[in-house]
Amino acid sequence: MALADALRRHDPSVGITALGTERGLETRLVPERGYELALIPAVPLPRKPTPELITVPGRLRGTVRAAQEVIERVNADAVVGFGGYVAMPAYLAAKRAGVPIVVHEANARPGLANKIGARYSDFVAVSTPDSKLRDSRYIGIPLRRTIATLDRGTVRPEARHHFGLDQRLPTLLVSGGSQGARRLNETVQAIAPRLQQYGVQILHAVGPKNELPTIDDIPGMPPYRALPYLDRMDLAYAAADMMLCRAGAMTVAELAAVGLPAAFVPLPIGNGEQRLNAQPMVKAGGGLLVDDAELSPDWVLKNVLPVLTDPARLWEMSRAAAEFGRRDADDLLVQMVYEAIEAARGGRRRG
Repeated sequence: MALADALRRHDPSVGITALGTERGLETRLVPERGYELALIPAVPLPRKPTPELITVPGRLRGTVRAAQEVIERVNADAVVGFGGYVAMPAYLAAKRAGVPIVVHEANARPGLANKIGARYSDFVAVSTPDSKLRDSRYIGIPLRRTIATLDRGTVRPEARHHFGLDQRLPTLLVSGGSQGARRLNETVQAIAPRLQQYGVQILHAVGPKNELPTIDDIPGMPPYRALPYLDRMDLAYAAADMMLCRAGAMTVAELAAVGLPAAFVPLPIGNGEQRLNAQPMVKAGGGLLVDDAELSPDWVLKNVLPVLTDPARLWEMSRAAAEFGRRDADDLLVQMVYEAIEAARGGRRRG
């Protein structure tokens, strides 16, 4: 959606069609943003080479055909893929239709769809300098304009007022993503009284399906604000001094862009991409990293609290995170899209 918005800023007349599946969040998010959504069947891909991989071509045929019908119907000049269920059939359909392909990989460890898509394109963008995709360009992740243009210091008074937080106290933001994370929730709820005793206030998104913690508001104690969901992440970032969170690619990119240090707790499932996502920002000095199994109230007390109560260290970590961040990935990806189109028109498209 950030790329679509950037394309439309560049050229308000541009035609944009998003490919999606019935099971995805795009069925709500894409129409809400005013873009056309075309649905194709979902074909889950194995994360790693397995015997199941042999069955993929047969299951893909109908989906590739559906994707090609959409490409031809809208007379697409380019297909941009970000991985996931729809990317593989879109890449194969674009290759069959002779339409140039642009690939963007958000994670440090690329998925199968983008590994294949990168073989068909000279225009491959990645979000981290540690990416293993060959011949790729490091541009970052396209971000929402409210995040990419955020000045935390300027917006902080408004942000803290919005959430009912004290303007003067160090603030910990906690979120396990859009659905929350039980491990993070339980740890923070256990340690919250101790953090408050040390003068730290907490803004905690527990997830819409998780139960809100019972909070005893003690007069004179720093606030603990627990919410099901944060629909203004720009204000949440502005209100915070540090974040405790998972290490999804988008989360890491947003924190780096706005210069907000974090304690990352990578999701312990999958192929380890969340740890890889966080490592460059941690190496730069903008974050801490702890395994899910090692996260505990004691770890927070020993590692997060000393940062929150040390303004000089907070400033240094914020500076380090911001130096790693990229705010212009949307415009850089737009430029790549137009380069791919021009290369195809000039007959330089890879066969």
